Amino acid sequence: MMAENKTQPTGINIAEFLARVEPAQRREDALRLEQIFREVSGFEPEHWTGGIIGFGRYRYRYPTGRTGEFLATGFAPRKAKMSIYILPGYTDFGPILDRLGPHSKGRACLYITRLSRIEEAALRDLIRAGLDDLAATWSVIAT
Repeated sequence: MMAENKTQPTGINIAEFLARVEPAQRREDALRLEQIFREVSGFEPEHWTGGIIGFGRYRYRYPTGRTGEFLATGFAPRKAKMSIYILPGYTDFGPILDRLGPHSKGRACLYITRLSRIEEAALRDLIRAGLDDLAATWSVIAT
């Protein structure tokens, strides 16, 4: 049984989307994040609903039989903060998060205000650890 997720790929051109991000500092951060995620993941970016830039996808099957696909990792340049998506969550990444710099977190989302306040090496480690953790459970594929 494949239920449709609310968050879906849109086909919107990434460069055009990022060029419209406001304010200017958020746009600069988004452009740099796009480069970092591309380098660490090895995946091409894909625009998803909700203004999310996703890298790779994973296929899942829950014990209930529900199956689907979702972005493997990514970010969203929100007006107030950047949302960084590490799926399925941040359970065992405490040591990396301790190195990251100022952030807050939700279940599968990390919030940062400025990329300049974040330790890039820690962010790269977090993205890689998230993808490795995800691939240990689900099939991660390139986009």
